[in-house]
Amino acid sequence: MPQDMPPVGGYGAVQYKRNLPSNGLFRPRNIIVASVGLMAYGWYQLVVGVREMNEMAREKMWARIHLIPMLQAECDRDLVRRHLADQAREKELLGENFRVYNSDRYVRPTFAAVPQHVTK
Repeated sequence: MPQDMPPVGGYGAVQYKRNLPSNGLFRPRNIIVASVGLMAYGWYQLVVGVREMNEMAREKMWARIHLIPMLQAECDRDLVRRHLADQAREKELLGENFRVYNSDRYVRPTFAAVPQHVTK
């Protein structure tokens, strides 16, 4: 039995390339350029946001620094009011004010929360 041979002139060419248009929006170059642009915009916004947060933190710190004298004055007024009230209460209960310390120097009082019902 004779072997089959190719036709005279050979077979036709085999199409192995894609038959799709490579123009348009979805070229790899366009996608890469769009991705890099989007990422650059994101990094820019991040840097702007970090700078703004640092500026807000600096403003908050300086605002607190400038409020310290007023808060200290309020604390001092409250301590004087409490001290005078304690002196008046002590004079009312005991008839005189006892010296607790050995000097006339002012000692800032320490307040502690004490439970009402304490068993000894």
